Amino acid sequence: MGEGNVEETVALADSDSVPVGSEKEQPLNSVHGAPKWSPFDWFRMLAEELHWSFVYGVVAVYGISQGLGGSIWRVGSDYYWKDVQQVQPSAAQFYQGITSIPWMIKPIWGLLTDVVPVAGYRRRPYFILSGILGVISMLTLSLHSKLHVAFALLAMICFMAGAAISDVTIDALGAQNSITHPTLAPDVQSLMGLSSSIGSLIGFSISGLLVHAIGSQGVLGLLSIPAILVLSVGLLLKEDASPSCSVKQVFDNFREATMTMWETLKLPQVWRPCFYMYLSLALSLNIQEGMFYWYTDTSKGLSFSEGSVGLIFAIGSVGSLLGVVLYQNILKDYPFRGLLFWSQLLLSVSGMLDLVLVLRLNLKLGMPNYFFAVIDEGVSQLVNRLKWMPILVLSAKLCPPGIEGTFFALVMSIENVGLLTSSWGGGLLLHVLRVTRSEFSNLWAAILIRNLMRLVPLLFLFLVPKSDHNSTILPAEMLEQNNVLEPNMMPLQRDDIEMASLAEERASNLPEEIERNEDDSELVSLVGNT
Repeated sequence: MGEGNVEETVALADSDSVPVGSEKEQPLNSVHGAPKWSPFDWFRMLAEELHWSFVYGVVAVYGISQGLGGSIWRVGSDYYWKDVQQVQPSAAQFYQGITSIPWMIKPIWGLLTDVVPVAGYRRRPYFILSGILGVISMLTLSLHSKLHVAFALLAMICFMAGAAISDVTIDALGAQNSITHPTLAPDVQSLMGLSSSIGSLIGFSISGLLVHAIGSQGVLGLLSIPAILVLSVGLLLKEDASPSCSVKQVFDNFREATMTMWETLKLPQVWRPCFYMYLSLALSLNIQEGMFYWYTDTSKGLSFSEGSVGLIFAIGSVGSLLGVVLYQNILKDYPFRGLLFWSQLLLSVSGMLDLVLVLRLNLKLGMPNYFFAVIDEGVSQLVNRLKWMPILVLSAKLCPPGIEGTFFALVMSIENVGLLTSSWGGGLLLHVLRVTRSEFSNLWAAILIRNLMRLVPLLFLFLVPKSDHNSTILPAEMLEQNNVLEPNMMPLQRDDIEMASLAEERASNLPEEIERNEDDSELVSLVGNT
């Protein structure tokens, strides 16, 4: 979820720069030869060309499950750990990191949907599995008021696993449609980004109000509805049955893909930037649970209500979207190394806004706490997005031909491991500084240490190539290998590889990847502390 939001909003900014549809659809949106864009005509055109079940699947997964549901999950889960389980901030930080583990093994989900058909289908069963996991896990959290922490954590992991599976599967379908309908490839990515962005804005706006009205457990129970919609995608999706394959063929496909990924990962052009990406995320310690507890504490904190917290999330998502637009229109042609230097530096500087807020220095400037917190969130998410965009573009350019999608998922998994390290490191920091449910006297020190740690990755920028998104990073001989897996994938056409060419498409059309999410990615933090 958190990983799903990052990956999906990226393509939104490209929608205005690319013609909608193929040549035969253009008259639909034109009057006397002048382009006339209509959202209803655009949706109808996509439904006719790509089948309505695919459009429904994108809206259900990206818009409702990851966008709307992911934003509600972010607020609801924070309040669940705080009010229902009543754990310390450091423990909550640790648990939130554990729930992101399913996003770290996305290559496994991708390989499963590619090479292991169930009952003759390679997409529909995985949507159904995703929906079932989501419904059972959320109802479990909602209906059991005294659920043990271990079982609550297990339910959240199952929920995240379902989200990751549906994310990989819908991405694979998007890649297939981008290949079979190349003129509609930008429209497919725009549909995904638009759905996710609208869903996130709505979800963040109402999440706090829902928690206030029905409590965190009631909110988590509502998330079974998006899971049911994902399940319905598996029932309604139009998919041709795949030829059956033997167990030996499945193992051969797994072995071939794994060997190719390993050989690619050993290249200096690949492992060096991957290592930097890991460091840049791992060393930016995540202390957002400590900030959340301080925000909502009624005695020593700011005593923000649930609705106020939700609005802060909404403002942050707007800042993130502005970061996408700014990158696409102004910054995308600059070299990777320069962009990452300035974005990392800005990330450390913008983090000082949290320090100003915790020390109440904003009051000396005549700025109310809530107003300053909103500014802090918007600026922080904008800077985070400016840092994340070149990382996504660079990740896409590291993918070898033939297994672009699966290798892209591998790179995203490496970055998710960095996020997990950041979350656990931040939890340890909160524990060492004795930041608890009711004690925040050392929270300023945690913020200061986090901001200083964000400067350390600048020492490793030499690992990042100086090239920009127009340059080639992989060796020429590897780029000439256009059929890496084809000999061992007779029943599974290369066009059907999960997300095959999706990373390449995003690199060429809008240099980026996503979402989510959200960060768990692919998720937006409360005050931009991730």
